[in-house]
Parts: sequence; C-alpha cells; structure tokens
Amino acid sequence: MDAHPKVDETAFRQAMGRFATGVTVITTSVDGKLYGLTVNAFCSVSLEPPLVLVCIDRLSRSCQLLAESGMFAVSILAWKQQFLADRFAARAPLVDTAFTGVPYRLATTGAPVLAEAIAWADCRVSQTVPAGDHDVYIGSVLAVGVEEEGEALLLHRGRFERLRERA
Repeated sequence: MDAHPKVDETAFRQAMGRFATGVTVITTSVDGKLYGLTVNAFCSVSLEPPLVLVCIDRLSRSCQLLAESGMFAVSILAWKQQFLADRFAARAPLVDTAFTGVPYRLATTGAPVLAEAIAWADCRVSQTVPAGDHDVYIGSVLAVGVEEEGEALLLHRGRFERLRERA
C-alpha cells in the first residue's frame, strides 16, 4: 500500500479552500534587511510553553530566510489590510527590503510587526520539521499583543472574506 496515494492537486486545493483560515504576514530580518510573506498556514500549538507554527514552501526564499534568521513575527491581519496580504503574497521578490510605505515597528527579536494588525506574536524558531514540500517552523513565543479591535481578514475558497465583530 502506497503511504502517499496520488490525489488530484486541483481537487485537493479546492477541498482545502473550503476551510476558512485567517490571513497573516510572517516577517523576519536578516543582516538589517526586512522580509515578509503572506501565510495562511499558521496556528497556535501550545499554551505552556507558548508555541505557534507556520508552514513555508521549502523552495521559497522565505524558507531560507527563516532558517538563517532563527526568528519571525506573525502579524494577524485585519479586514482593512487586504492590500498588505496581496503585497506580501508576491512570490519573487517578496517585497522590497525597506518595506517602503508599510507601517511597522520592530519587535524584540528584530522582526517587523505590521501596524494596525489585529494581533501579533514575536517568536524564536525552536524547531523545524520537514513536511512534504514545506517546512514547519515551530516558534517559541517571546511576546504577543492585541492592537486593534478590527474585523479579521479571512481566506475562503480563494477569496478574502471578513469575520464581523459581535456587538
């Protein structure tokens, strides 16, 4: 029996696209230059100790940058930040290293946290696990924050959606 049966890639993408997920930008800094990538494969792992994970395509430059820097910040985007999700989703180059026009501040690790994100986490890479064509980076959370009371930006069926705040 084949451990990894052949599944149609288009059907797999369509099925996984039915799972609504939050939209984040993962950022890091290498040699004083800032980098970011839009990621929806992000989640919390543990409360004690506080851990999160992010999955990055092994062939992407971001994967190499995270391995080199050993740290990252996660900015959880608000509905009004769709333009940032689009900007950081570009495959190559990721974004200009000066983050021109992108408001941010540096976290403790030196990774940028995007302004107006609804929440953020600053992390050190504690473990990297190969998984298919991606690497899973497990981050030890050093600091977190809730910045805005905005609506979360979601991705569902390949489109941005919003999660409205309850009154």
